[in-house]
Amino acid sequence: MSDKAIIRITRELWEIKKNADLSIAVDYDEDDMRNVRAIILGPPETPYQFGLFEFTIKFGKEYPGNPPSVKAVTTNSGACRFSPNLYAGGKVCLSILGTWTGQAGEQWSSAQGLESVLISIQSLMSANPYENEPGYENAKSKSDEENMVHYKAKICHETIRIAVLQPLEAALDIGPNGTAESSKSEGYTEPDDTSDDEGYTFNNPFIDLRKRRFLWYYDSYVQLINRESQSESVAPKLPFQKMPFESSGNSMDGHFNYPELQRRLKNLKAKILEETKNWETRGAGAKKNELGIAVNLQRQYEQIVETLKSHKNYSIDLSLADNNPFLWKLTYFGRPTTPLEGGIIKVKIHLSAKFPEEQPRVFVETRLSHVRVSKDGVLCYFPNKLEEIRQHIEAIVAALEEADPPYDPRTTVNIEASRLFWGSPEDRRLYKRTLRRDLERSVEDAYE
Repeated sequence: MSDKAIIRITRELWEIKKNADLSIAVDYDEDDMRNVRAIILGPPETPYQFGLFEFTIKFGKEYPGNPPSVKAVTTNSGACRFSPNLYAGGKVCLSILGTWTGQAGEQWSSAQGLESVLISIQSLMSANPYENEPGYENAKSKSDEENMVHYKAKICHETIRIAVLQPLEAALDIGPNGTAESSKSEGYTEPDDTSDDEGYTFNNPFIDLRKRRFLWYYDSYVQLINRESQSESVAPKLPFQKMPFESSGNSMDGHFNYPELQRRLKNLKAKILEETKNWETRGAGAKKNELGIAVNLQRQYEQIVETLKSHKNYSIDLSLADNNPFLWKLTYFGRPTTPLEGGIIKVKIHLSAKFPEEQPRVFVETRLSHVRVSKDGVLCYFPNKLEEIRQHIEAIVAALEEADPPYDPRTTVNIEASRLFWGSPEDRRLYKRTLRRDLERSVEDAYE
């Protein structure tokens, strides 16, 4: 591969990481950056909603003259076809990849790149994936209409089971029944430290991302289960219906069991919260042993506090819980003209000894009906630089103070607050009144 091609791949990877697209994340083999792993977030309001689907991408010697080769990883170890275009064996049928015959102008050109490939794959995860089957436009019979409903139903179920639960259960070394056993019993092979068909080794960089997104979207997963399980057609143990385009070894087989998925969701959440709590204990040990990460976090804390004092920033108070640099306490005093004016908001920032590879988990302890704060207090925020705690502090405050956020289901993690904020004018007024009551209560609680 020419130096020019390597430079282009480097630029494409850098641009994707710099843009921090919520729907796409990438990482690469440090020994050979032509081998890339990517994760795509299932689009909101589709059967794939908030699933995290992994793919491997290999750039050939002729790139960008020829497209890269792409393989789906999220297939339940080769047992699940997630779309007419996403085969159980990993094949991705897409005209720009040359794996499917498309219309004129849909083929690959050197003007395209990695990001356009990933966006095209995400477009396959549509609200009605049954329509992606070639020939559908000429059918549309009554049986097709019924198949659409059944197909979406089983994709919803398997998205939670395979694209949400399995990877995290494997990463936390718990089986589907919640015990400390491998998730391989359900047919899942954790992609950490595995090799692709060409023998290239990847260390899965997305486990921490999966955990943070799981906490963000937990209520959405529960809401989806509650909604879907209302139908008699998804009763526990009821088998999935086979689609006309599915064949032996390339289908989505199985049965519904939403009560079991809900149990596993709750168990997984408890495990992640337990892990977060353990960071504090491990951090205390790291400080006692004067490990570099503890010294680094302590120094960052001292520098931030000094900066706040020198800038006379009285809206933020920072402290360390029990002088532990792995658990920060932030008190935010709502500034005038902001939505939180007059409130006293208490926040805990949990840090891992593996920071910045493992990013902070931030919980708002004060009850707050806010679009960026989940029912359990998980804050959804976006720092500019992942490795600097100062940037995290600024992003936390920015998320809390944001007066008019754009509508984006990927970032609004409080379902009820979001419904009110983007509802009718009366709903918006109720949102503001509820938030104001929370702020008044925060002051009362602070002085009790």
